[in-house]
Amino acid sequence: MSHRLPKDFIMGGATAAYQVEGATQVDGKGQVLWDPYLAAQGRFSPDPAADFYHRYETDLALSEQYGVQAVRLSIAWSRLFPTGDGPVEPRGVDYYHQVFAACRKHHVEPFVTLHHFDTPLTLQAAGGWLSQRMLDAFVKYAEFCFKEFPEVKYWITINEPTSMAIQQYSRGTFPPGETGRFDKTFQAEHNQNVVHARIVNAYKRLHLGGQIGVVHALQTVYPYSDDPADVHAAALQDAYENRLYLDGTLAGAYAPETLALVQEILAANGQPMFKTTPEELDALDLAAHQQDFVGVNNYFSKWLRAYDGASEMHHNGTGAKGTSVARLHGIGEEKLPAGIETTDWDWPIYPQGMHDILMRIHDQYPLVPAIYVTENGIGLKETLPDGATPATVIADPKRIDYLKQYLDAVATAIDDGANVRGYFVWSLQDQFSWTNGYSKRYGLFFIDFATQARYVKQSAHWFKQVSDTHVIPD
Repeated sequence: MSHRLPKDFIMGGATAAYQVEGATQVDGKGQVLWDPYLAAQGRFSPDPAADFYHRYETDLALSEQYGVQAVRLSIAWSRLFPTGDGPVEPRGVDYYHQVFAACRKHHVEPFVTLHHFDTPLTLQAAGGWLSQRMLDAFVKYAEFCFKEFPEVKYWITINEPTSMAIQQYSRGTFPPGETGRFDKTFQAEHNQNVVHARIVNAYKRLHLGGQIGVVHALQTVYPYSDDPADVHAAALQDAYENRLYLDGTLAGAYAPETLALVQEILAANGQPMFKTTPEELDALDLAAHQQDFVGVNNYFSKWLRAYDGASEMHHNGTGAKGTSVARLHGIGEEKLPAGIETTDWDWPIYPQGMHDILMRIHDQYPLVPAIYVTENGIGLKETLPDGATPATVIADPKRIDYLKQYLDAVATAIDDGANVRGYFVWSLQDQFSWTNGYSKRYGLFFIDFATQARYVKQSAHWFKQVSDTHVIPD
C-alpha cells in the first residue's frame, strides 16, 4: 500500500557551504578550522567541491526542474566575517543576496543554517565552542544575518552540534582531533545549547516574522540485548549523543536522569561535570518556549552492549566495509545485531529508527511545534558510465530503495501523530565530505568533479514523482 504525504509537506534537498561552494580562498573569505587540518592531512582538498559558489544558478534550476521545493543552504561565517568577529566582507554579503535571489527566481525556499561545521579559524584558535569569545561572536554574527537577509524566512542556528562536540573532543575525527575528553565534549554540548538559545531569543526580539530552529543528528539507540547492563549502556550512549541536546533545546531544562547519566560517564573517566549558570538555564527555558521547529538528521541507528575496557575507535572514512570500531570507556560498545544491512561505511539501514526518533520527539518533547527531517540519504560508490552524454541518466536503484524505506517511516510517524512538515534529502548534489573526500556520493545529481558537469540520477526522477504527487510509490 502506497503512503500518502500531507499536501503541504515540503520536499527539499540539503547542502552545506563548505561541502558545495568550493572557492575557499576567493573574495576575501577567511580560513576555517578545516583548512589547515585538511592541508596537513594531505588526503583531499575542499576545492573545488561542487563549485556551488559559481554554479548555484545551475543547481537551483535543477532543483526547480526535479521537484525540490526547498534547499538547505548554510552561510559560510568566514565569507561575511573573515576573522569571525572582525570587519565585514561586503563581497560575501553580496554573494548570499545573489544566492537567495536565485532561490526566489527558481521557486525554491531557502532554509538557512548559520553554522554548519565551519568555525572561523581565529575563533577555533581561541577555543571554539569552549570559548566565550566564540559564543559571543556567534550571537553577533547571527544578529547581523537576521537584519541583513530579511528575504530568509527559515533559519537554523547550528547543524548537528553533537557531531562537532563528539568528533572534536571524544572521537577525534574533526579538528582539533582530541579523543577521550568527555569533559570538553559535554561542556561544548551545553555551550552549544546556550548559544542556540541566545540566538533564538535574539531572533524573536527582532519580530521579523520568520521561523527559527536547530538541527540535531539523532541516532536512535537500542540495547543490544535485554540484559540490564546493555539497557544501561544504551541509556548512557543516548545521553552522550542525544539526550543532553534534546533536553536543552527542546525542553529547556536538563532532566535529573539526563544529568545523572552524564555524571556517570564523566566519573568513569575521572573528569569533572560541565558548568552552568542560572542565566544560561533561563535562556534555555525561554528559547524552548519560542523556537518554531526542530530538524532531525537521521541516517542510522545504534545498538549498545556493556563494555568495561579502554576506549577503542576506528572511523571508517574510506568505505572499507566492516572496519568500524566504537567502544567507549564508561559508556559501552556498539554492536550490530545479525540480519541488519549496512552501507559500505558501516551505517546500518534501519528505517524503524527514523520512525522511533520522530515519535520520541512527539511523545517526550511537547513544546516542539513542528519537525522537519533535515537530512537523510545514503552514500554510495558511484562512477560516471563510459560514453556518458549530458542526457545520460545514472542508475541508482539502491538510493531509491533507501529513500522509499525512510520516507515510508516518516509517513508512518505522521500517521501516528508526529507533526513532520518536510523532508530534505542529503544531498542535493554530490558534494565534498569532511572525512571521506569525494568518494562517498549522496546526491540526486551526479557531479563529475573534474569537469563540474552535472548528470541526473534516477533518484531525482523518483524524487520529482513523490514531490509532484505526495505519494510514495510501492
